[in-house]
Amino acid sequence: MRLEHRTAIITGAASGIGQASAQLFADEGAGVLAVDRPDSGLAEAHAGRETIATLEQDIADAGAPETIIAAALRHFGRLDIVFNNAGISFNALADRQTDEEWSRTLDVNLTAQFRLARAAVPQLQDSPAPRIINTASVMARMTDYGLVAYCASKAGVAGMTRALAWDLGKYGITANYIEPGAIYTGLTRNNFDDPEIAAVWAKKAALRRLGQPIDIARAALFLASDDAAFVTGHGLTVDGGLTLRT
Repeated sequence: MRLEHRTAIITGAASGIGQASAQLFADEGAGVLAVDRPDSGLAEAHAGRETIATLEQDIADAGAPETIIAAALRHFGRLDIVFNNAGISFNALADRQTDEEWSRTLDVNLTAQFRLARAAVPQLQDSPAPRIINTASVMARMTDYGLVAYCASKAGVAGMTRALAWDLGKYGITANYIEPGAIYTGLTRNNFDDPEIAAVWAKKAALRRLGQPIDIARAALFLASDDAAFVTGHGLTVDGGLTLRT
């Protein structure tokens, strides 16, 4: 029960990494507010889980941070952990990337993370073990075709999180980010359901497999727990060895 008596907000929690993390955190004793956009199947994803409350909310909406934090306090009365996990990606070559796709990607992947973290600071200051965890990507340091907006947003997450760690350390708040590699999630399913594509990416990793959501959830659990009390400003790469060679 590594998170007993703690409350966590987890965004992007209807599937993939967010769903696995919400359920793992709950199994470890936390009360969890699982957040995802409307019509995402969020309630069904966590049906029967008494310590997981759900909130359908687009995290990029103007009043989203206040709505999310108020819901966490209403359900659990406190806030200890913010796991900014929600993310999107549009695949388009740079000369074909639209302003709308660019803005939406940065709004969801970067700006919404900052706004929720900022809004949570007053509550986190009252926690004995305050944590901010942000999902970045190995694409914060790498790239591939058609990912100009995605790579920019994830590199931004890395830089933002390091700055949060520095600014908020005086309150005892840790801020870290996770860099997942090739993980089978709702965002990647369309590609990885193709056996040939899945085999290519599995072969790129030292462990010769795709990652699963639980692989990232376990890393998030470490960063949320007392085991990571002296870890801040760190990017934890969880990629099965994908980035060991160029």
